[in-house]
Amino acid sequence: IPDSPPNACLTTVRVAKLTERFEGAARPGHFEGVATVCAKLFQIVQPDRAYFGQKDYQQLLVVQRMVADLNMPITIVPVPTVRDADGLALSSRNVYLSMEERARALALPRALSEAVRRYEAGETSADALREAMRSVLKAEPQVTVDYAEIVHPVTLEPLDIVTDGAVALAAVRVGGTRLIDNMLLGTTLGQLFRRPNHGMQ
Repeated sequence: IPDSPPNACLTTVRVAKLTERFEGAARPGHFEGVATVCAKLFQIVQPDRAYFGQKDYQQLLVVQRMVADLNMPITIVPVPTVRDADGLALSSRNVYLSMEERARALALPRALSEAVRRYEAGETSADALREAMRSVLKAEPQVTVDYAEIVHPVTLEPLDIVTDGAVALAAVRVGGTRLIDNMLLGTTLGQLFRRPNHGMQ
């Protein structure tokens, strides 16, 4: 058997189930790369805490699950999404938006906010909230919906009935730029992640 190149990495880390939907489906292999890089970094640095943003909610759960499953002595600290004054979540991808595209991209936080508003008004049908989000997004020209979902905060499974802690997730393309965002329903990030065994069920 030929020797492998001296710097080749033959070992990867894969978190099952959580990586099969949404960003995992859109970007095959992405989360395997994230988990592998984070596992190597944590092994080298040996941190007590690592901070991950809410905006990449699926990534946050993947890393949290990896740390729990591999018994790494690290606390994963979730950080709330930071937004510009107009509501658009901060992202390195925003620089690729023209002024017109940026204005259209505001449909993304508007759609998520509409789901939050309707839930707070008493709507508990996940289908109704999904349709509300999609209606806002489809009303904006040049915005293509990748997904708009209401999911369980730990498993990311789509819900039928919504309760406090559910997550509204969406991904869209505006021109040539793909954007993702999410908002929590009926809770805050701090409250959600203080629940026992969050992300470890």
